[in-house]
Amino acid sequence: QVQLVESGGGLVQAGGSLRLSCAASGNIFRINSMSYYRQAPGSQRELVAAITSSGSTNYAGSVKGRFTISRDGARNTIYMQMNSLKPEDTAVYHCHLWQTGYNYWGQGTQVTVSS
Repeated sequence: QVQLVESGGGLVQAGGSLRLSCAASGNIFRINSMSYYRQAPGSQRELVAAITSSGSTNYAGSVKGRFTISRDGARNTIYMQMNSLKPEDTAVYHCHLWQTGYNYWGQGTQVTVSS
């Protein structure tokens, strides 16, 4: 089993910044990628940003240029720097880890952006 511990959510005004982190521990043998998804009330969960074990990144169009995902491979931890936040970024952000044959989810952290 793998555990994902998330931190860094909170309340911020529009235009502000937050940094999320997600630390993985447990039965880790080969991480293919780690990602952040988000889900706003009444909406489907959507991919925000992903980073592979080789460092390749992928972003949703709505956050490209504002969010940056990075990783510390030695600590099995990812970070997502979120700048120029908008009210529409308000959601619960979930960390996701994919290693061959297995998917794991974090408990989620609330990000609220006030206008």
